[in-house]
Amino acid sequence: MVSASKKSINTWSDWLCLKQVPGVGNLIFKRLIDCFQTPGAVFSAARKKPELFQPVTGVSTRLVDSIARFRPTDGIKREIDHVLKAGFSLVTMADHAYPPLLLEIPDPPPYLYLAGRLPETEKNIAMVGSRNATAYGIETTRKLSHDLASRGSVIVSGMALGIDTAAHTGALSARGKTVAVLGSGLSRIYPARNRQLFERIVETGAVISEFSLTAGPEAHHFPRRNRIISGMSLGTVVVEATRRSGSLITARLAVEQNRDVFAVPGSIQSFKSTGTHTLIKQGAKLVENAQDVLEEFPRFFGRPGDKSQQVTHQPPLAGDEKIIFDALGAYPLHIDALVRQTQLDIGRLSSLLMQMELAGLVSQAPGKMFTRHMNYC
Repeated sequence: MVSASKKSINTWSDWLCLKQVPGVGNLIFKRLIDCFQTPGAVFSAARKKPELFQPVTGVSTRLVDSIARFRPTDGIKREIDHVLKAGFSLVTMADHAYPPLLLEIPDPPPYLYLAGRLPETEKNIAMVGSRNATAYGIETTRKLSHDLASRGSVIVSGMALGIDTAAHTGALSARGKTVAVLGSGLSRIYPARNRQLFERIVETGAVISEFSLTAGPEAHHFPRRNRIISGMSLGTVVVEATRRSGSLITARLAVEQNRDVFAVPGSIQSFKSTGTHTLIKQGAKLVENAQDVLEEFPRFFGRPGDKSQQVTHQPPLAGDEKIIFDALGAYPLHIDALVRQTQLDIGRLSSLLMQMELAGLVSQAPGKMFTRHMNYC
């Protein structure tokens, strides 16, 4: 259980209460905080000096009355208790740990549920793309993420299957930091198969969500999640996406937030790259390596020579891991073929492959196809 002072718990309660007042959305919430500094001061003013709300755009007399009459509910108390018992915390827009770039968007979430610790930096780069990625998309994402993290970037993505997972694991393989933004609550990890990835991320980075802990992965949550991914990042890299991909929503949001958009080209014969090619036609910067991204932000990353070809030297493998690694090559191999080549039990093989993927040793493509990770030597 996270230990929190009574003052912190009361502060969290004020933030959750104000968010639950009917009519107080993210935009109004931000205006109220800009005017009164804290939710506690908002409630106090509503009850004692309602005339102070007159300069706040969009706040009616009826809304001020609703704020004045609102009281903490049992549900809010249970939510805070759940946060503490789960070992999570809340970070509000008034906290130093809140992502600074996120404060610049029109409707930042007033607070974020947090597992782990948010890196104290603005050097965030978002990486997004298709859930049903190709082997090319996954391997390209892993390498690009690895190289960006090696240069000090924090990789931000959505912990979905495909490109998102590759982005997170690529950063972890470089011993870098990564932040996952969920479209569900922290207690409803989605997809469930990424629970081990969730735990690995929070060891050095963070998993965040603006949704209550038990909120499910509703369809309307994901565009809201996407605005956080792009909003807390200097730029957004789209690696592989069709013309109807949700990743293009993230790219559009990045443009609206006055952030840079990058796109990785694919084959002209690949349906999975039609969206990224459209972005390039519309002005997104074509990306072939990490330096193509970093050179756009010299204030944060300087102007060193291209280090995108760096290779991570890992400790030598032994035992079953070495047997698996030796059986793999540059071309994808199905898990059934690996069973035949390694003579390992399918359960043992699956477990080791997951561990090796998280360690950055192998990459997985859709259809249970596996390859060596190109940064390992």
